[in-house]
Amino acid sequence: MSEHDIIRLGHQGDGIAEGPVYAPLTLPGERVSGTLNGQTLTDVRILTPSSDRVSAPCRHFRSCGGCQVQHASDGFVASWKQEVVRAALAAHGILAEFQPIHISPPRSRRRATFAAKRTKKGAMAGFHARGSDVIIEVPDCHLLHPEVMRGLSVACDLAETGTSRKAALAVSVTRSLVGLDVAVTDGKPLDGPLRVALAALAERHDLARLAWEDEVVVTLRAPVQVFGGARVVPPPGAFLQATAEGEAALLAQTETILAGARRFVDLFAGCGTFALPLAQRAQVHAVEGEAEMLAALDAGRRGAAGLYPLSTEARDLFRRPLLADELARYDGAVIDPPRAGAEAQIAEIARASLPRLAYVSCNPVTFARDAKTLIAAGYAMGPVRVVDQFRWSAHVELVAGFTLNKA
Repeated sequence: MSEHDIIRLGHQGDGIAEGPVYAPLTLPGERVSGTLNGQTLTDVRILTPSSDRVSAPCRHFRSCGGCQVQHASDGFVASWKQEVVRAALAAHGILAEFQPIHISPPRSRRRATFAAKRTKKGAMAGFHARGSDVIIEVPDCHLLHPEVMRGLSVACDLAETGTSRKAALAVSVTRSLVGLDVAVTDGKPLDGPLRVALAALAERHDLARLAWEDEVVVTLRAPVQVFGGARVVPPPGAFLQATAEGEAALLAQTETILAGARRFVDLFAGCGTFALPLAQRAQVHAVEGEAEMLAALDAGRRGAAGLYPLSTEARDLFRRPLLADELARYDGAVIDPPRAGAEAQIAEIARASLPRLAYVSCNPVTFARDAKTLIAAGYAMGPVRVVDQFRWSAHVELVAGFTLNKA
């Protein structure tokens, strides 16, 4: 056994001592002991607890890998997540102003992917343990919306129906306006008998839709999501903001950043999270690499009343970013790229001298890299707002505005 003083919290939520030594479930200011295994401290005991240490609200926290920081106070987690963004920007010489963080409430996650497998007595479903493929059942999860929690029993039935004892299903469960939208991967090949069994299972659980691998097996009701005034049916397993509250916070900040612009381009538009609400007050051109998601956006547009013109374009923005001359026709843009950021597209935005940009990011490191490019091109970065949709996790999301200096 050895003793260590925790100096800071790392990006994955582990405490870090000199060495570095990584100690899970610890906090800065704590003195801890444990067995050193390489650079990781195991069998950790808290000798001197931090004043920010709290009792985890969820009884599954110690075993489940779904959350990393339930042992810390909400105030500490909020400050830590803002500091992660601040440090990423500071690494590029950027100083930032921060607005108050938005934190989604407990039991608000509207989508989750469960692991499910057959057992000797039936089946089990839940999340993986930390750093393991062991499935931990989570019947009292404090993270997920109660309707999504209903997906645990669905996942168990799916495992009994469509997998062997040696395999595990990935069961994506999304809350829609009319019930659960379920998409399954890693199951048995879809044949006639399995198709009949899955259709019966969907009826029994009153699912809105059930997809197996890339095929929709049954749709009892179209699983609608609402963006602005439009009703959209995303393709199975499509990206959706994690909570309705987080989505609303990102959208409100984006609308503030783009106030006054009359013609927008929405880059990495998905199914219309931003494009459709923005089209209630301005023209929008939505660009997305996945044709299925654009088709869902377009169908939602056609069914909505009172929108300004909204055009769509299927385009891989990593390989073919919109060029400066194409961007010149717009006076505002919103960009919401995946974790890799949007290096090539940001370079074109900088060359185009686009007047204003709302940048939504799920990775502070790539956001800071892209922010440096914009600032070097003459943009001023406005206040950063961290939006914590992934409560109690190490995941950090944010939105910030960039305005071209007119000098």
